[in-house]
Amino acid sequence: MKERQEGVTVRKEENFSEWYSQVVQKAELADIRFGIQGFIVHRPWSFKIARKIYEYFEDEVEKDSHEPFLFPIAVKEKNLTKEKEHAGFTPEVFWVTEAGLETIEERFALRPTGEAQIYPMYSLWIRSHKDLPYKGYQSRITVFRNEKVTRPFIRGREFMFFETHDVFATHDEAIKQVEKDLQMAKRIMTEKLKIPFLFFKRPQWDKFLGADDTFTPDTLMPDGKRNQLASTHDLGTNFSRAYSIKFIDKDEKEKFAFQTCFGPGIWRQLAALIAIHGDDKGLILPFEIAPIQIIIIPIISAKDEKESKKLIKYCQKIKSSLSKFKVEIDLSENSPGFKYNKWELKGVPLRIEIGPRELKNKKITIKRRTDRAGITVSLKKINSEIKKQAHEIDAQIEKAAEKYFKGKIRNAFSLAEVKKIIDSYRGFVRAPFCSVSNEGKNCADVLKEKTEGAVVCGTLFPNAEKPKSRENCIVCKKPANHLVYLAKTY
Repeated sequence: MKERQEGVTVRKEENFSEWYSQVVQKAELADIRFGIQGFIVHRPWSFKIARKIYEYFEDEVEKDSHEPFLFPIAVKEKNLTKEKEHAGFTPEVFWVTEAGLETIEERFALRPTGEAQIYPMYSLWIRSHKDLPYKGYQSRITVFRNEKVTRPFIRGREFMFFETHDVFATHDEAIKQVEKDLQMAKRIMTEKLKIPFLFFKRPQWDKFLGADDTFTPDTLMPDGKRNQLASTHDLGTNFSRAYSIKFIDKDEKEKFAFQTCFGPGIWRQLAALIAIHGDDKGLILPFEIAPIQIIIIPIISAKDEKESKKLIKYCQKIKSSLSKFKVEIDLSENSPGFKYNKWELKGVPLRIEIGPRELKNKKITIKRRTDRAGITVSLKKINSEIKKQAHEIDAQIEKAAEKYFKGKIRNAFSLAEVKKIIDSYRGFVRAPFCSVSNEGKNCADVLKEKTEGAVVCGTLFPNAEKPKSRENCIVCKKPANHLVYLAKTY
């Protein structure tokens, strides 16, 4: 029986869009044939990776005293429109208007994000300063938005979601939580996922609807577009006033609470994991996050059945000895070469090859997914060597990601320079800008039009850079008050 070709047929550097589509399909991450635009089937390989990312964030927020809860998928229409800015989500929501053959008396929305469903309950739960701070989160949920352009793990009409919603007595506590949120995101994305990024404070016209300020870690995909990996928001008292979240303080006066919310982008981080670490063979996964960390491939001879049985038994013995790791044996009838390509496509970090020579000498051959380098070791040293190789793989992934991200910033001092750089360079452009308050929105709109899509990502956070005294805004030519970072975006 002829083996089906599984490999990626384009180079990532030459055609990232097609490369990404092929990896998502051929590595069995998602199936877009569900039949409704923007709704995908998460296949086991991607879902296991996503569950691990969820687990990282669940562990982090619970260490920070957050308690888990789970709210219904439904949002009352009147709650969705209570906070004036947040009501801007309304055009994006899906409405439920019928149940069976009957029209619903009061239509409701499918959750686009959690504020409008969670905060009415907070107003019932919080009464006194003794109830504060209150830190809650929900995980492993999906949200729904009527996106016009969709792409698996980048933008969808239904996508994976994680959100914390915190309530404090003072604004100072809220700001400290924002800083904690960013540090949690940094630990996971740097130490676990090996994804490089910059922290930005968003311009006012691009902040979360209803927030005073929004802060995000952003990375760059290989096509030069910004990928927002997470966001945390200083909500001030905007939502507490809209939803009547009040408490009696120590001075016995009733006050509105200060709030924050934090949303790690599970989908977007998965997309970055695919795009930044992957190569022309497919996925490359950090050791801990891989659904299968070690694949054992027996080199079986069809001519010697007795030896083949011994070899398979030897493979099973090796698997048993590696019980601390996620290990599988590929006993399919495919050729060794086909198996190598399949598991490289899926990004399995380590491959153990077992042939007659290894069986005879009681050894194994280990090969890394990253650089495909191999080493032969005795069975006695297998566990210590796997740990060593796992560490080496992660170090290589981290080094490659740092190299990829290094030098991804170019300076520009005019709109013409920005346009020229954006057209030819896959990175951030740093430029002087008049204002990141709403007064600068007109310049941002002109920038987007003239560059066919470049946006103001924001200013660096926490240490915003200042333009030189004689530098002017790249658009309006007025004196610049900020150095901003620009990029095209999804």
